Amino acid sequence: KPGCRIFGMTIMLSRGRTVFIADTTIHETPTAEELADVAVGAAARVRQMGHEPRVALVSYSTFGSPMGPDTARVRDAVRLLDARDVDFEYDGDLGANVALDSELMKVYPFCRLSGPANILVMPGQHSANVAYKLMDKLGGATVIGPMMIGLDAPVQIVHLDANVSDLVTMAVLAVHESLRR
Repeated sequence: KPGCRIFGMTIMLSRGRTVFIADTTIHETPTAEELADVAVGAAARVRQMGHEPRVALVSYSTFGSPMGPDTARVRDAVRLLDARDVDFEYDGDLGANVALDSELMKVYPFCRLSGPANILVMPGQHSANVAYKLMDKLGGATVIGPMMIGLDAPVQIVHLDANVSDLVTMAVLAVHESLRR
């Protein structure tokens, strides 16, 4: 069933905003289908957490400029989402700067997002990890996760440098997921 893949999603709390980054854990170089499935799964989980999902399928390119083989995967994922007739806003390929800035979005009047994205589906695990670790260490963001999504049991993981607060937060997320089920 589409959207059921296992993936990791990290929550970033910064400057009064909550942004979810996926996949930070499982798919090293996701296919277009995997990207689409992660978008569907992330949107569902974010909605369960009380946020209306606006998904940006992120790339180094914005709407094909510049073109490249990695941007084709992202654009193909958008076409797959179009065919699935999903119930959330999405668009791509988008640079992260455009996806998070409503003023920059105005440069692209055809952009489907009604406002800044709150879910960034990254084109690869490497870029997802680099992004959230930079925000954690340099950007002053609070990082939660990665949360594991799509497993049969509520399982979470923590990093080697996790502190007590991180451990408690991930335990609470696992308990919440267990009770939700």
